[in-house]
Amino acid sequence: MVKEEEVILLNLWASMYGMKVMIALAEKGVSYEYREEDFRNKSELLLKMNPVHKKFPVLIHNGKPICESNIIVEYIDEVWKDKAPLFPSDTYDKAHARFWADFIDKKVYQIGWKLYTRKGEEHEAARKEFMDSLKLIEGELGDKPYFGGESFSYVDLCLIPFHSWFHAYETYGKLNIQQNFPKLIAWGKRCFQNKKSVSNTLPDSLKVLAFVEYFRKIFKLGE
Repeated sequence: MVKEEEVILLNLWASMYGMKVMIALAEKGVSYEYREEDFRNKSELLLKMNPVHKKFPVLIHNGKPICESNIIVEYIDEVWKDKAPLFPSDTYDKAHARFWADFIDKKVYQIGWKLYTRKGEEHEAARKEFMDSLKLIEGELGDKPYFGGESFSYVDLCLIPFHSWFHAYETYGKLNIQQNFPKLIAWGKRCFQNKKSVSNTLPDSLKVLAFVEYFRKIFKLGE
């Protein structure tokens, strides 16, 4: 694309949704300006560019905002379509990938949130639903190297940020993800080993764990 293009990403480093967007940009080789957000004090630019949800990530392309991570990734794939296609070309396979991306958002990220913000029966219900969801996801992966088959694609991109959060999930969900889901763990290692877009983007899981501990302290969730 032309050099005059302006691409800005508003994000919080620990956001799994933002990680998806960063990996997509890296896959496409898109240069962009990264601006870190503070979840306690969001910038005026973020509030201006995403006045409805007031959330990150937000991609700003030539002054125009694109919000919601899955929508951003689809936008990136369509605009910079000359390199590393993220979606399958077949219409059915594309719909299938979108289904699993939506499932991951709702059953991993949103339920995972409850593992470190809820207590008692609500926490236990979230823990069970989280584990059941991972079983379904591992079943979808099966014995394939990647969710799309032989190559890294959209569903892999949507799930791999989970790899940076599994220490936090294990700690506060009282889970043993490595023991219970060996295929997912092997898949995560494969993504790290084979994709620089992943290994150069995702933060260390212990750093994320420290962030969760800080988050819980601020909002007094451990009391």
